[in-house]
Amino acid sequence: MEKILLCNPGIGSLNVGDQIIGASAKNELNSILKNNFVCEVSTHLPLSFYYGRHLRNFDKKLVLGSNLLKSTTLGFKRQWDMSLSKAFFVGPFVLLGAGWWQYGNTPNWYTKILYRFALSKDFVHSVRDEYTKNQLEKIGIQNVVNTGCPTLWCLTEEHCNLIPQGKSDVVVFTLTDYNKNIDLDSLFVEKLIDSYQRVVFWPQGKGDSDYLEALGFSSRVESLSPSLEAYDEFLASNEVDYVGTRLHAGIRALQNKRRSIIVSIDNRAEEKHRDFGLPIIRRKDLGSLESIIDSDFKSKIRIPADAIARWKSQFLITS
Repeated sequence: MEKILLCNPGIGSLNVGDQIIGASAKNELNSILKNNFVCEVSTHLPLSFYYGRHLRNFDKKLVLGSNLLKSTTLGFKRQWDMSLSKAFFVGPFVLLGAGWWQYGNTPNWYTKILYRFALSKDFVHSVRDEYTKNQLEKIGIQNVVNTGCPTLWCLTEEHCNLIPQGKSDVVVFTLTDYNKNIDLDSLFVEKLIDSYQRVVFWPQGKGDSDYLEALGFSSRVESLSPSLEAYDEFLASNEVDYVGTRLHAGIRALQNKRRSIIVSIDNRAEEKHRDFGLPIIRRKDLGSLESIIDSDFKSKIRIPADAIARWKSQFLITS
């Protein structure tokens, strides 16, 4: 029996999308987790010395995706609560579908040292897009493959063939509290109200409902409970489209065989569209949203099967 540490972004997160990432990653790891001792910790909450000393001798330490790598790892905003001392004490770690936080500057000297120290040299790392792979290679980390986010791995051709191509009467949508554009987001919701018979809002982040209210739409649409369970139940029990700015809400809809249009507001959706064919529309291009909604289109995600197989093979994971 092995001892396996999972650094899970879904623990203690203010964004339910992180739970979608964590759950998808654990599902892909199921064959190596089920017969071993597994401990989960948060990627972004501090790790105490007491727990750290127990975790340092674990056999495998996996970081389950999320938007946690960045050019500057010093400072207030850190998606991954990692430092040189923690890397030395608890690491090294293996990445699973991790991504780079926004387009940005060249990594600074501290970041280069930290990642080269914190990330395993013995295992191949899985990243979510080519941009992240290139960023790591620039700082000397070459044992990296672009597998896409583990949320995409189940979106095979057979799966996508079961996703409706035509418009539904019902739409579930999202907004993003930390990336607001009042004019464009208001236009976006108005277009959904005009295009669908029933419009339902799912608050994925802690401030999303407040933002909907500030835009003046709370009384004009239905709202779901802000939990992954409520969202999954709604997707499972309704013929529904997803249209929204929350990336992983859209991917979760695809996992549930629901047609999705993701409104791109940052580099994550852009990179997934470029590398894997994720269906997006840029927020600045909302003028064409209605025509996309009314058209028939096939959901077709390009899964990097060889890269995924290479990453899995080092752990003897079976599909």
